[in-house]
Amino acid sequence: MTEGFMFPRSATGRASLVPPPPWHYSGQMLTIEYRADPAAVAELLPAPLEPADDDPGAVAVIWADWQSCSDTYDELLDPVRSQYMETFVVVRCKYQGQLYSRCVYIWVDKDFAMVRGHHQGYPKKMGELYLTRAVRAGKAGPRLQPGGRFGATCAASGRRLIDATFTIEGEADNAGFVNALPMLHHRLMPAIEGDGTDSLNELVTMRGFDAEVGPCYSGPATVQVYESPVEELTRLAPLEMIGGFWREVGTSWKAGTTLERRNLS
Repeated sequence: MTEGFMFPRSATGRASLVPPPPWHYSGQMLTIEYRADPAAVAELLPAPLEPADDDPGAVAVIWADWQSCSDTYDELLDPVRSQYMETFVVVRCKYQGQLYSRCVYIWVDKDFAMVRGHHQGYPKKMGELYLTRAVRAGKAGPRLQPGGRFGATCAASGRRLIDATFTIEGEADNAGFVNALPMLHHRLMPAIEGDGTDSLNELVTMRGFDAEVGPCYSGPATVQVYESPVEELTRLAPLEMIGGFWREVGTSWKAGTTLERRNLS
């Protein structure tokens, strides 16, 4: 008899890469929104998903500097198991007349965060991610006030993928509209036979609970994306900037809902 939420399952479950949910998250997020070619967004939406009726080319690229833990809170005393960075690209889509947010690309820098995301349906890959940290003392960082300047980078497979900048201009009521909806993802696993079928193919939705947010700061932003032999970000290159947002956030997650499960028999 083996134990554990995820692999590897072992005699006690302690070796499992991810503890069971609920999972709790606290961190700082930089969200930059822009408009890309609506056709490039649509090609990332498999049937039966459809583009949003309004602003179908809207994209958000987000850097998050997270600290996370399970209900034991043990990870907080062993920070290598709780701290990680991620960069993710979000669009909006429509399913059965309802509007959702959908993560189409995402990179993380810790294995536990990648596998935890795979459970939720996030298409996570490993990357090298950096975001300027705000400071309350000293000169080695921006203050959370007008004029504060931030930079962010995303790299993977030895190549720079995204450069971004953000400058605080003032405060805002929210951190944009692209990533403000329930998430809609696919959980996928190809069959071991290698015959083109899937052992797992589910359309799922989810959102967190017990959310807390700090003040939201907004201002102008820039994004530049680069070519890579194993990425397709340049297809979502910015055509028009919308703006940037910085905010401290906290949320928890326990479970999602399966909307469709493909019959694999």
